This record gives sequence, structure tokens and C-alpha cells, in this order.
Amino acid sequence: MDYRLTEEDKERVSLLQKVTKKGLKELDLKELQRLQILVEKKDYSHSKKAQKSKSKLLAKINVAIYEHEEGRQGI
Repeated sequence: MDYRLTEEDKERVSLLQKVTKKGLKELDLKELQRLQILVEKKDYSHSKKAQKSKSKLLAKINVAIYEHEEGRQGI
């Protein structure tokens, strides 16, 4: 099995590090949409806990995207 990081993996990790340090509000709309795509692509089926975390993160990303598009601030 090949464990080398792809460019998408590096981009996902970089965006997730930003989110970890400063939260989703630090990302602009394009970065949020890109992070959503990258997280959706990643397969976490080997770990039930990781899959649950992925679902929660995607829900938060969706809320942040909605808030950006609507010009609202919420949760």
C-alpha cells in the first residue's frame, strides 16, 4: 500500500490545521467549499470514530458555507 501524501492530502491537512488553530470563521467561502470536497473524498470507513468526526465536521462546514452565502453569523 502506498502511503505517500498527495497534493490533495497536503491541502486538506493545511486547511484542517487552519481550522484547528483559528476555527472555520477564518476560512473564506472558496476555502470552505474546497475543504468540504477534500473531506468528503477522504475514506474513513476503517474507523467508526473517525467517520463520525468526519460527519460532524462536514455539518459544521455546511453551516459555515450557508452563513457565508447568506451573510449571517450564527452558531
